[in-house]
Amino acid sequence: MSYFKFAEGRDTKDLAPGARTRTFWGDNMLLSLVEIDANSLVPLHTHPHEQAGIVVEGEMEMGIAGEVQVLKVGDMYIIPGGVEHYAKGLDRPCKALDVFSPVREEFKY
Repeated sequence: MSYFKFAEGRDTKDLAPGARTRTFWGDNMLLSLVEIDANSLVPLHTHPHEQAGIVVEGEMEMGIAGEVQVLKVGDMYIIPGGVEHYAKGLDRPCKALDVFSPVREEFKY
């Protein structure tokens, strides 16, 4: 078991211009706190990992398998592995907490 104090300075990892994450992981899952600046885009991509998330601040546009929605605080999503998706910040910054399973090794830093 591990504890993490977010305020004590976990470095970020860049995802795309204007988008970054802080990740925390165990043996079988990874948490990713993603920050997306206003009008910034995490471009269309896929990965083999299942991804679930919840918007915790602001709003964002998300496209999953061609279906596009605007998500607000408390809205959740589940993305099966291998499905194309993107996320875009709208008029103000947003934050989302994503969970990946299995652990995305490239997100361990």
